[in-house]
Formats: sequence, structure tokens, C-alpha cells
Amino acid sequence: MDHTEACNEVTQESFSSSSKRRKNKSTPWEGYEKLPKDSNTNNRLRAKCKICGDVFMADSTSGTTNLNRHRAKHLKDAASQVVPINHEQYRDKVRKAIVRHNYPFCFVEHEGIRELHEFLNPTVKTFSRNTTRADVSKLYQNQKEILKKELALIPSRICLTTDLWSSLIQNGYMCVTAHYVDIDWVLQKKVLIFHHVPPPHTGVVIGPKLINMLKEWGIEKKIFSITLYNARYNEGVVDRLIEHFKLLDSLLCNGKFVHIRCANHILNLVVNAGLKTIELAIFNVRESVKYVKGSESRIIKFVECIKNLGIKLKGKLRQDVPTRWNSTYLMLDSAIPYRRAFSDFKVLDSQFKCCPSEEDWVKVERIAKFLRPFYDVTTFFSGSQYHTANVYFHKVWKIHMMIREAIDSEDLNIKEMAIEMEKKFKKYWQEEYSPIATMAVVLDPRYKLSLVDFCFSKLDLSTSNEKVKAVEDNMQTLFKEYLKPSISDVDTVRSSSGGCDVEMADEMEEYDNFVSPSQPGSKKTQLSLYLEEPVLVRKGNENLDVLKFWKDNRIKYPELSLMARDLLSIPITSVSSESAFSVGGRVIGKFQTSILPENAEAKLCSRDWLYGHQASDDSEEEDDIAIDMGKFSAMPSS
Repeated sequence: MDHTEACNEVTQESFSSSSKRRKNKSTPWEGYEKLPKDSNTNNRLRAKCKICGDVFMADSTSGTTNLNRHRAKHLKDAASQVVPINHEQYRDKVRKAIVRHNYPFCFVEHEGIRELHEFLNPTVKTFSRNTTRADVSKLYQNQKEILKKELALIPSRICLTTDLWSSLIQNGYMCVTAHYVDIDWVLQKKVLIFHHVPPPHTGVVIGPKLINMLKEWGIEKKIFSITLYNARYNEGVVDRLIEHFKLLDSLLCNGKFVHIRCANHILNLVVNAGLKTIELAIFNVRESVKYVKGSESRIIKFVECIKNLGIKLKGKLRQDVPTRWNSTYLMLDSAIPYRRAFSDFKVLDSQFKCCPSEEDWVKVERIAKFLRPFYDVTTFFSGSQYHTANVYFHKVWKIHMMIREAIDSEDLNIKEMAIEMEKKFKKYWQEEYSPIATMAVVLDPRYKLSLVDFCFSKLDLSTSNEKVKAVEDNMQTLFKEYLKPSISDVDTVRSSSGGCDVEMADEMEEYDNFVSPSQPGSKKTQLSLYLEEPVLVRKGNENLDVLKFWKDNRIKYPELSLMARDLLSIPITSVSSESAFSVGGRVIGKFQTSILPENAEAKLCSRDWLYGHQASDDSEEEDDIAIDMGKFSAMPSS
């Protein structure tokens, strides 16, 4: 046994080798083993050191001084081999672990954790939950100051997303997330606030709170857009923001492009409008899944039906949440492979009254096939990977085309769905979609106006030219804002080149103007010149980094690259703020409902700033609305 390990063991165990014996409470006996009395030692009591094996007389005539002296020697030797812990680093590691994994503050007071840390290093000094709470608060304040300085230095504008959320105990929280391109042209997403907001949740209340937050962070003059969920109160929020920005004279295009409607929410509204027309078609499937899931015995019987029919067990059989259309699609998609098993189950269970007919299954299969592309786009919009704004236009157009084609379907269910879906689509996007998303795709050198022209012409040949012209006019109007003196070429070059020599950059820009097709006196703008150039060939450029393209061309197109940087950073959905609520649900979970709002904000924001998506390694809770069919695959048939 290693000497240090043995000494650590000595300090944590009593000398007694049997739980049945009465423990010796005297400290000198710790680390010693009693030896049986024998005639060779005149039946005197002896003690054997557990570390070195030395034997000492230990009866009342000998005393315990020799035991204490020998034990002290071992402890001194052990202490000389233990490296004292750096308590400042130790506390920093603990608070970061609490932030990253959503541990409660009382984690540091758990007896098992303290014993573990003391075992790893006997010199450790444990601390209380109050100390930990203060440490996390300090970490939050430090990281906040770092982020404030970063936001103050970035040359780009900042886009926001915000949303409201209710905790388990129905406390309202507002999350605000900043989206921007940093000085290295890397797209960033940072949660700025996670504030407790008591009711009423109206534009009159939320608007001023948001304005105060922008002032606190020092970014109220740098806002480019705000993406919001389509709740009524958000209209009031936008009105108050625009009024405030106008007073600061910080709006581009008089606020025309400030408000972005969440594309993901619009898509949900569109699909839900269609699903309302086919509720009866999917009712029996929903009730059948619910019935099978009702007890373990039914699940086992259902699995036997699957095995008897030779159907391959595939994934989970899901029950839907009617308010979430994508879960309804998943329910249909998971149930279709087991359609014959449901019919067989009906024969075995006389209480099973809701089995879909063959006609029902045909309808459901067509509906699921129709919904698949909508589900794929929703998954893309809701993904954790943060995309630049140029990727959204084609997705939205694809959805619109599918709805248009489905209106001419011979299937009456699909036709009726498509008619209602197009009504909702036009209500929010009309025929032009999101102007921001359309302008962003024009700044993708693989597409420019050609893709916009192609997509609009597929929808309506008679008005496509007017629509394309409207997009170009919007871009020219926005581009004029970037030609104002407040944004100089020198600042653009310095901020974009990481500190390269400004005089040399100016000379190279002069060279670019010399070889440019635009001669002195030409009225063509950088935007016009960019649009006139041939598009990049898509083949071989499928994974083009559009931000890198504009970074590489920032000297050729100094002002246009600034506009591209801001446009491409706009989030077309508010998913980033919504995803923070998933974390909030764990920070303010059922075992931490009493956590103070300021402590919840400190933990959630620090987690985002330090780890971002890397912190999403927490194990997800088991899906309680799905039956894992593979779990029962090893069960023998009865």
C-alpha cells in the first residue's frame, strides 16, 4: 500500500477490524490493530500499526504515549507528501461546475461531496452554499463586464430576439438574446438578460424594460433588428422601441426593417390551420396510441402482435401533444409502420374500440407524407446550429410551393388543408415573404437576384418582375444608410482587417477603383456592381461560408460588406431565446423553485457566456409520451 494512501486511510478509519467489537474511542488507537493476548507476552495487550506493522505494548502499564508518538510520525510523513490545494482555483472550479451542470448551491454542502473532496486532498477547505452563491454572482458580474466591452468594440450592429416564459411556479421571465458578427467575422449569439418580469405582460410594461436593458448594456444605438414571437403584446413593444430609437436618431430606414416576425412561429400557425381541417382523420390514431400506452400489459400484448406479424420494431410509438403540430406528425409517422399490429391487437383486446380502419390509415399515410417537408423545415428552424439569414428564403419558398401544389390535389383532405394553410401564409408573409430574408439571400454570391427571380416566377409569372424590383429597391434604400459619413471607409478597413496598415489598405482600395468597371463619375453603387457580376457556380460551393466571402471582399465592397455583415446576422426565428427557456426549466426546476430570480439569471447567463452550446450535455429527461418499442424486443412471446 502506498504510504500516503495508507495514512489517508488511517485518518478515516478506526482501528477496529470488526463491526461487532466495541470501538475504542481513545484517539491513540486510531490506526492500530489489537493483537490477541498470548503467553509469550504474559497476556499483555499489544497494538500493531496498520501502516508499517510495528508492534507496541498498549496495556495500562505501558500507556499510550508511544502510540501517539508513532502515529504523529506517520501523519507528519504523509503531510509532507500532500500538495496543498489552491483554494482560489478550487472555488472557481466548483462555481463553474455548478453553472455548467445546473447544480443547486447546496451541492457544496452535501456530505458525500465534501468527503470526496477531502479524500482527494486532505488540505481542502470546504465552504457553504452562501459562499458559493456569492462566487457565482461574482463570476456573472465579471463575465458581464467582459461581454459589455466586447459589444462596445464590435463594429457591426446588433440584432435581438426576445420572448417571455413562465417557470414551474408561474413566475414570468423575459429572455433577450443578442446576435452579431464579431471583429473576426464570426457569428455570435449571447443571452443578455433573463429577468423576472411580473404581470401584466403588455407592450406598455415590456417595452420600457427592454429599453432600460439596452441602456444598461450600452447598445441602444447599435440595434439593427428585433425578432419576436407573434404575440399581440409584441406589437406594442415594437412601437415603443421605434419611438425610442427615433429620438436617438439611430434607426436605419426609419425603422422599416426593425421588426422581424418569427418564421418558426408563422410556420406553426400555417400548419396548425391545416391540421384543424383533418382532426377527425387522425382522432382514431391518437386514441389508439393513447390506449396502448395506457398500461404495461397492453404494451406487452401489442409487442406480441408485432412479433407475430413479423414487423420490424422501429423506434418509438409516440403520443402527440395536440398543441404542438410537429408532435402530431411524429405520432402519425411512428404509428403507420404498426398499422397491421393495431388491427391484430383489436382481435386480442375486446376493449380496444378505436382502431383506425383501412381507409383511415390510407388518409393518415397521405397526410404524414404531405407534412414531412413542413416537419423538416421546422426542425431546421428549431435546430441548435445558428444559421446566417441567407438560408431561410429558399426554405420558406419551398413551403409556399408545396401549399400551392397541394391546392390542386385530388385528395380532398390535402386540398382542404392546403387552402386553409395558404390563407394563414398570406396573412403573415403575403407574397413577398420576410423582406430581410429575401435581401439576405441576394447577398449570397451563389444566388443574388437570380434565385429571387426564379422563385417568384415559379409562384406567379405575371408579377415576378415587380417583386424582384421591390427587393432591389429595398436593398438600395438600406444601402444608402451605409454610405452616410458615420461609417467611414477607414473604420471599415481597420475593424475588418484586424489592425492592418490603414494607408496600405487605402492604396489597395484605390487600386481596386482603378481596375473597377466603374469609371470616375459613374453613378453605379457597390450594390449595383455586385449584382452585375456573375453568380458563383453552385457546384463546388455548396458549403460556402457567406460571411467569409464578405470578409474577403471587404476592401472591394467596403460599405456593402458592412450591410451584408448586419443583414446576415439577423435571426429569422426567436428559437435562440426559446432554447434558453429549456435551460431555465432546469435552473428553476422542481427541486430549485425557491431560487431567487437574480441567482437564476446569474447561473443561466454565465452558463451561456462560458460554454454556449457546449453546455447542452445534460441528459434529457425521458420522453414520457413515447413507448420505446426496442425496449420490449427481447421479451419472449407468450
